[in-house]
Amino acid sequence: QVQFVESGGGTVQPGDSLRLSCTASGSAEIGAMAWFRQAPGKEREFVASRRWMGGTTYYANSVKGRFSISGDKAKSAIYLQMNSLKPEDTAVYYCAAGRPITSTITTIRGYSSWGQGTHVTVSS
Repeated sequence: QVQFVESGGGTVQPGDSLRLSCTASGSAEIGAMAWFRQAPGKEREFVASRRWMGGTTYYANSVKGRFSISGDKAKSAIYLQMNSLKPEDTAVYYCAAGRPITSTITTIRGYSSWGQGTHVTVSS
């Protein structure tokens, strides 16, 4: 079982930046960590992920070039640097961990452990 501590959410204006942090603890073996988000009235969607082995990263098309995921394996921590934020980025952002294979690393079913979420609001 994995427990998470997430932080960094808040309310910002369009064009601003935020950095989300997530630290995992527990005994489960982790192959990758990821960020997903869920906007009001919408389904949870993939944002970005990072494999521990090799550091390969994956991004949703909607955030490519604006968001960057990084990690510290020794701390079991991942970070999401979000730049040029838009109102459509408003959502609850969830940290996730698991052992996904290539075909599932950008999908919900690739991850077995989930954080409680942190709110991000982008509004003028």
